[in-house]
Amino acid sequence: MARELRQTDPKVSEAIDHERERQESALGMIASENHVSEAVLEAQGSVLTNKYAEGYPGARYYGGCQHVDEVENLAIERAEELWGAEHVNVQPHSGTQANMGVYFSVLEPGDKILSLSLSHGGHLSHGHAVNFSGQLYDVEQYEVDPETGYVDYDELARHAHEFDPDLVVSGSSAYPREFDFERFESIADEVDAYHLSDIAHITGLVAAGVHANPVPHADFVTGSTHKTIRAGRGGIIMCTEEHADDVDSAVFPGSQGGPLMHNVAGKAVGFGEALEPEFEEYARQVVDNAKTLASVLQDHGLSLVSGGTDKHLLLVDLRESHPELTGKEAEAALDDVGLVINKNTVPGETRSPMVTSGIRIGTPAVTTRGFGEEEMEAVGEVVANVLDDPTDDEVKREASWRVERLCDEFPVYE
Repeated sequence: MARELRQTDPKVSEAIDHERERQESALGMIASENHVSEAVLEAQGSVLTNKYAEGYPGARYYGGCQHVDEVENLAIERAEELWGAEHVNVQPHSGTQANMGVYFSVLEPGDKILSLSLSHGGHLSHGHAVNFSGQLYDVEQYEVDPETGYVDYDELARHAHEFDPDLVVSGSSAYPREFDFERFESIADEVDAYHLSDIAHITGLVAAGVHANPVPHADFVTGSTHKTIRAGRGGIIMCTEEHADDVDSAVFPGSQGGPLMHNVAGKAVGFGEALEPEFEEYARQVVDNAKTLASVLQDHGLSLVSGGTDKHLLLVDLRESHPELTGKEAEAALDDVGLVINKNTVPGETRSPMVTSGIRIGTPAVTTRGFGEEEMEAVGEVVANVLDDPTDDEVKREASWRVERLCDEFPVYE
């Protein structure tokens, strides 16, 4: 297959080769990224990309769907087992489209959503003004406590009673602590609102049982399928049987056409891998690695939002330790030495989202490479040293050498 691509389109082939080299020669520590297995790659690059399958298994609008029906049913059955959901839709093309499917299933334009502020760790699809969710719905957002970095549930309850939302969202893209899903359920019930839990980042941690599961406490659970769960790229919706028909109709034909069956196959394969005992070990190591990294960075004087992490990511607030250093500059300096993270807003942010005062660092991808606590200590030293002297060539040379050694010792694909 690769030989055919090189002959047919050498420019695209070369770009793919370079990207594979980049992934092998750099440490991917963007919290929303991971490395899937060769098996998932094969499924995603299969002939299933040729097949239209509008509708659902057993009820398609096209013929010839008997085999893709089998694949989609496998993905659904494995997801139900992983997360304990009554109903699963594996067709959303992304986590954002999964959220869209939920909104379209139970909300009307102008209905009210209460969700976490983007600068406090939320996500665009939870109601930001530049996103469809903020354009179609009346959105107010709660924040973390400025002193602790944690969600203040008493304040959240007060806000909910004052705003009277139709839907309350628990979920984030840069909140390093676990949510109290049971408390969210209680608050949503008090104001007669639906509870949507977006677990895009923590799907794998929840599936492995190393993070609380919102499925028993939420009307809807959405997520991405390519982050900590390491499956085919896309989204997923889980809900109670009560909402199953409305959710399915909101996805197709409400917001999507034909599902991407090669992606659904990648989801099925990844979910199957997550059902193996080794996956729980992986998920536990992801969290242990994040805690180790947090400890090293704090020992070097770096300030972490909420003082640490419960999961796979940590959020560094640079304003106290490096007030003149922006998140954008920190990202570029670390990228120069082969350590790929992303700039990120922090609570109380005063800089623009394209500049920021913080950085977000995640451990899923390096844990997939085989990193343990010893390697995370080395990574922490690299991060701290580079941030202390981001323009010092000698510091960068030393950091690059250490990153290169780690990459050589722990290849992504053998």
